[in-house]
Amino acid sequence: MNHKVKKSLFGLGRTFLLVFFLLLVILPIYWMCITSFKPHKEIINAQEITYFPKEFSMGNYVELFKLYDYRRMLFNSFIVSAGTGLCVTLLSIFGGYGLARYKFKGKDTMLLFFLVTQMIPGILVIIPLYVIFSRIGLVNTRLGLFIYYMITNLPYCVITMRSFFERIPYTLEEAAYVDGCSKMTGLVRIVLPVMFPGIVAVFVFAFIGAWNELIAGTIFINTADLWTVPVGLKSLIGKYDVKWGVLMAGGFCALLPTAIMFAFMQKYVVEGLTAGAVKE
Repeated sequence: MNHKVKKSLFGLGRTFLLVFFLLLVILPIYWMCITSFKPHKEIINAQEITYFPKEFSMGNYVELFKLYDYRRMLFNSFIVSAGTGLCVTLLSIFGGYGLARYKFKGKDTMLLFFLVTQMIPGILVIIPLYVIFSRIGLVNTRLGLFIYYMITNLPYCVITMRSFFERIPYTLEEAAYVDGCSKMTGLVRIVLPVMFPGIVAVFVFAFIGAWNELIAGTIFINTADLWTVPVGLKSLIGKYDVKWGVLMAGGFCALLPTAIMFAFMQKYVVEGLTAGAVKE
């Protein structure tokens, strides 16, 4: 077998694997989408599986927004997730800059602590935090949920941002200082524009982490008017019945904001993640 044949077979195998994994991602989304447009009788019909709606219906979406106040859920999720993304990104910039540019006692220990926190299951800290939040009046509030998401996402984002700062030569800042820039001015005008893709990547990670989270939202939020999207969709799963059509409609609507975000920010996210992976 010559070199060209081996290369062709390798390319064919790689293409097959890529198509296979692409289908694994697309098929569940496709099934969720078509199910959301099926009437309830067609969904629960076990005798015949339909791969496209026989009767195209918007009833599931109408029921979702009218009976379950889905707009409120989207609003709650957006407020908490956007707030988490912005605050985590801002704190990660200062935290990552300090860990990348300064030498101080306990720096390695702090980094190790941040790494260890990523190995601890989040469910272990929810109960102690619930007790603390209940005593200071943060249970059943967006603020309490926001604080939890910020605590859980911040360590990883700080470590990630540190790798971005380490990739940028310090000589850029030194040149700015020679021109009369202060520390903060050099950071804002020189460093941050260069590492904009990394900032976007950290924001997207924090936003998605808060948008998709379910357990903390279920524990910390008790009233329906403060439900986030995952908690609201969970309420559609009853003890004896599941509203599959409405659930799929809610899942598809919840997917759209993140899909749109990735569509516009894909370039920066990929560039930011690959940039943080290599230190020059």
